[in-house]
Amino acid sequence: MGLFYRPDDGVAGDFVPFYADGLWHVFYLKDYRDPAGHGEGMPWFHLVSRDLVHFEDWGEALPRGAVDEQDLNVFTGCALAAEGRYFIFYTGHNAHLAQQGRPSQGIMRATSDDLRSWHKDDLPPLYAPTALGYERDDWRDPFVFWNEEAGDYWMLLAARRATGPWWRYRGCTALATSRDLEIWQVREPFWAPELYVTHECPDLFRQGDWWYLLYSTYSERQVTHYRMSPSLQGPWLAPPNDILDAQGHYAAKTASDGQERYLFGWLPTREGETDAGRWQWGGNLVVHQVVTQDDGTLSAQPPASLLRHLRGRSLPLTPREMIGSWRLEGDTAWTAAADAVTLLPGAATGAGPGTTNAMLRLGEGPEPMLLEAAVRYAPGTQACGLLLRLDHESEGWYEVRLEPARQRLVIDRWHRPGTEPFVLEQPLPMRADRPVQLRAIVDGECLVAYADDRVALSYRMYDHPRGPWGLFAREGAARFEGLAAHTPA
Repeated sequence: MGLFYRPDDGVAGDFVPFYADGLWHVFYLKDYRDPAGHGEGMPWFHLVSRDLVHFEDWGEALPRGAVDEQDLNVFTGCALAAEGRYFIFYTGHNAHLAQQGRPSQGIMRATSDDLRSWHKDDLPPLYAPTALGYERDDWRDPFVFWNEEAGDYWMLLAARRATGPWWRYRGCTALATSRDLEIWQVREPFWAPELYVTHECPDLFRQGDWWYLLYSTYSERQVTHYRMSPSLQGPWLAPPNDILDAQGHYAAKTASDGQERYLFGWLPTREGETDAGRWQWGGNLVVHQVVTQDDGTLSAQPPASLLRHLRGRSLPLTPREMIGSWRLEGDTAWTAAADAVTLLPGAATGAGPGTTNAMLRLGEGPEPMLLEAAVRYAPGTQACGLLLRLDHESEGWYEVRLEPARQRLVIDRWHRPGTEPFVLEQPLPMRADRPVQLRAIVDGECLVAYADDRVALSYRMYDHPRGPWGLFAREGAARFEGLAAHTPA
């Protein structure tokens, strides 16, 4: 099993995390991508873990229904403990029913006494009340929690208003309330900003002085956003950077073990298994730890248990200059790849006449692999960072790149066909007088990068399946301290 979980016979998506009695229970939708062999519809499967690194597969939790039943597809929902039992609220989805004039989506329930054996209840599905102005067939992804202030259970749903421009402004987070988790009253939307097609996979939690509302969109960007508010009544404020990862991490939901909170999303595969392929539904589980900053905004960093696992064995550094001049001393490397920058102390005196690019190979190792470096750069430096999977002719590779002038972290690849832009980016505040801590976790097709324990980028690599790693700097000077490569023991 790889470091980032994916079933051997399909892909996973829309993870639903729940923590109880020292165990992480991670439910997910499974797509076999083989309707001819496995039939139509998606079931829920169940993973269990103590450390979010090693997972035990408990198999199918909720089977899909028959072709004429509401839950042919067991779509996204939530898990909770309440009233002395465990509950799953989920979306029953069946597109065939819409052709019969019936709702294609309805909210359904299952219960368990032990979190392992689940029983689908016979309660009638909760459908969108069109009389209240909700669209009939966008009504899914229930998130249920106990509202202490209101004294009842609240359910948030991904929904849409029935009127307005189709492609944008009708998306909303719907609200239903209940005293007993059986009879629900649908109310006015919990949040309706008129910004998106819909707010998929809503998630809500309180941390410190703030409430946080997470939701995923596919209209302007296929990412998971968050908003923050001092109260459940709002206003829901947009932070300067409202995402914790980019297009390579979707439908993310959170859970806490009482000490730390984690974000569970999926890294999508790409059509044709090529770097230029269209992003697809489903892929691998990627978990980030979520940390609150002093101003209340959220940041993403690698789970401590994952770092401990990856640092089992250190890999040797075997430097080889590719372009430019480098100075190496222990776990530190310096270079200057420009004629007119303020050089860092100890930097090589130049990459050569007119050369504004420097590249250094540092080694190759088994996967999974963790690469780490604290990066300092001189004022005016355009780009620097990590190189991954260099081919033998140095004609192809991936980059985890800092761009100080643009204040961003980028994952990119070379070559890019035609005029295709960089791959993924995240805003990253940085200053020349302060090092940036870069971490890259590489395992098969999966790459997850972190900068300063603040932002994350998840990406899938196909075109260059192997090759050494290294460093680079362009039009500037850079110093890489604490260079390290690790793999599990």
